[in-house]
Amino acid sequence: MKQPTKAIICAAGLGTRFLPQTKAMPKEMLPIIDRPVIQLIVEEAVAAGVTEIIIVTGSTKRTIEDHFDRSDELEAELREKGKHDKADQIKKIAEMANFVYVRQKGSPKGNARPVLNARHLIDDDEPFFVFFADDFFRSQTPRAVQLLQAHQATGKSVISLIEVDRRDADKYGMAAIDHQGMNDTYKLTQLVEKPGQADAPSNLASVGGYLLTPDILPIIAQEKVDKNGEITLADSINELAQADAVYGKIIDGVWHDTGDQLKYIKAVLDVALSSSEYGNDLRQYLTERLG
Repeated sequence: MKQPTKAIICAAGLGTRFLPQTKAMPKEMLPIIDRPVIQLIVEEAVAAGVTEIIIVTGSTKRTIEDHFDRSDELEAELREKGKHDKADQIKKIAEMANFVYVRQKGSPKGNARPVLNARHLIDDDEPFFVFFADDFFRSQTPRAVQLLQAHQATGKSVISLIEVDRRDADKYGMAAIDHQGMNDTYKLTQLVEKPGQADAPSNLASVGGYLLTPDILPIIAQEKVDKNGEITLADSINELAQADAVYGKIIDGVWHDTGDQLKYIKAVLDVALSSSEYGNDLRQYLTERLG
């Protein structure tokens, strides 16, 4: 089987929790200091050898396309002012990968719909990444690289896992596991959606970030709906786990979901505090502010 060179990024959500900010700017473009969330995800995919980024968008996401396009006028102005490092930085964004945009359409909806919309761009013998455009890891080794390493070791689909307090099991899809492999990799038997503390099969939660083998595509294409009338990656992963094998990898890093205001603020603070440029000054400010 080929090495994965394509990543699907799901970016069609309306971002209503951030209104009015997201009325004109997609939530995926909210900045983590000086880079939008979606750029962080593109960077980690590229670090894992991805050369084609497939972004599944909606009608209000033109800003994403503009961000990953060349801006000759801006580059020229920066160079004219002697800001060559900034000009190079702007140019590099468009050159990270080949960007392809697909409009999300069709029903039933659900987080597997973007994969169906992009299916025609995935070869039958080609594993591929899937990311959500509003969550990321702060980590020494990018999440995508960790997923790739687990896939290379198992030859199977791999999903991202984090360890959580069982009291929070009503917030996640929780992983039932068969056995542990090497390097925090587990064979998955089932994802149980938000079971609650008493029924949680483990303390391992499934979060965004998947490296999927193409044999999952016919399963998703069946468009089986869940109790909410949606087609989900979790249901298709469960079916694949019964037919073949799926593994979960505990990602070494700090996971951030920027899907609501408080989580977004926490993500920005965490990244800033870990920064060699801003961390010490910010820590001092927070100490003074909270003292």
